[in-house]
Amino acid sequence: MKTKAVLLRKSGMERPYAKSKPLTIETVELSPPGPDEVLVKIAAAGLCHSDLSAINGDRPRPLPLALGHEASGIVSEVGPHVSEVQKGDHVVMSFLPVCGHCPACAEGRGALCGPGYAANAKGTLLSGSRPIHLDGQDINIHSGISAFSEYVVVSKHSVVKVPKELDLTHGALFGCAVMTGVGAVVNTCRVRPGETVGIIGLGGVGLSAVLGAVACGASKIIAIDLLQSKLDIASKMGATHTFLASDGDIVDQIKAVTNGAGVQYAIEFAGSPKAFNVAFNITRRGGTTAVAGLTSHSNFEIAPLVLVGEERTVKGCYMGSCVPSRDILYYIDLYLAGKLPVDKLMSSTGPMDNINEAFDRLDRAEVLRHIIIP
Repeated sequence: MKTKAVLLRKSGMERPYAKSKPLTIETVELSPPGPDEVLVKIAAAGLCHSDLSAINGDRPRPLPLALGHEASGIVSEVGPHVSEVQKGDHVVMSFLPVCGHCPACAEGRGALCGPGYAANAKGTLLSGSRPIHLDGQDINIHSGISAFSEYVVVSKHSVVKVPKELDLTHGALFGCAVMTGVGAVVNTCRVRPGETVGIIGLGGVGLSAVLGAVACGASKIIAIDLLQSKLDIASKMGATHTFLASDGDIVDQIKAVTNGAGVQYAIEFAGSPKAFNVAFNITRRGGTTAVAGLTSHSNFEIAPLVLVGEERTVKGCYMGSCVPSRDILYYIDLYLAGKLPVDKLMSSTGPMDNINEAFDRLDRAEVLRHIIIP
């Protein structure tokens, strides 16, 4: 079948993208779903900094690439050997297909699925196929989905059947922002009621973490960002304290509101060494610093004396340490019960036509989540 899709042919083009136009909307050929694959009509797809990192070249991807990884939709057709979903089911997609049988999956750590990671790196589905074609050329798949499209073919391991009462425009957020941000609090750090949390970087994922910390009953939720506008939003979402990252004495200020100790958990979502240093320095003795921000061009240093002498823990966090088929449904249940108001993350919606301009707005930190409605 033919469908419209957003393609990235060259990364690292000059900003603004509204002028350089790295993204083009093209009519492509989409193969029918093969064994263990599903055809999905996209209902909504969110713009994320992970997409932006492919556009600006921070995280190189195989090109040409059909972009987009955070989405919801309705099943249109299923391939052979698919019993988990059927035509008409509503689904949220996971940006990492979880095979269910590799060593990581066998340990209950779906976010570390080896075959899924390898497929994403190669720009294929879990089966190794590339179902999108243009002028006789296979187009690389973004995170097993390529969500900025009218229709997609994905692995059955990339979809989670969700309740039909869920608004699919909001549902798209659960495929990345909510799964990663809430999961960082719930799974990676395992925050318990009464504990203290610092969250550095308040994009859609960081603000999801604020919502997660509220749901967990954290006593102090300290939100940190370079923009006052983001701090104001965090306060409305439940942050108990907010601080500008540019304040020279930010570490002292945060220790002052945590009885001189620092937070028990600090989670970094900004993807920069400076943000990590703030996160590490506001973490108390015996505490945990989690790193969820993605960057490929920088490193950070930790003094072994501090790591050992203060019994610190530093943890990586990918995809919120989630098992998508389990955690997406947990978080949706919380949302439907009014305990996880992720709809507050939505800034705007719009068609694919203005996608370059929409990424300019994301790059300028003018939106949390802009949702594409194909």
